[in-house]
Amino acid sequence: MDTILQQLAETIESRKGASPDSSYVASLHHKGLNKILEKVGEEATETILAAKDVEQGGEREALVRETADLWFHSLVMLSHLGMGPDQVLEELQKRFNMSGLAEKAARSEQ
Repeated sequence: MDTILQQLAETIESRKGASPDSSYVASLHHKGLNKILEKVGEEATETILAAKDVEQGGEREALVRETADLWFHSLVMLSHLGMGPDQVLEELQKRFNMSGLAEKAARSEQ
């Protein structure tokens, strides 16, 4: 699977061990999971605010940029934990032919 998501995950993985002074990704990994989670939370908040702005006539491009930041930092988080986008995509694939309500009910039964 050679999608942009996979290419980005491979780039993140390759920069994981670089010098924290020369790579943003390496600096996040060096600072640890809490810093990475802080960035994911920050980007999630910025994405929410951008979405609210779009609803009120704001620019859609800002929402796209913030969502890209959120996805990027989520991939860094997964990488830090030894995972990648494939596991998330597989989970989404499992849910593809299931209604959202049925999927949510199945999760609460576990």
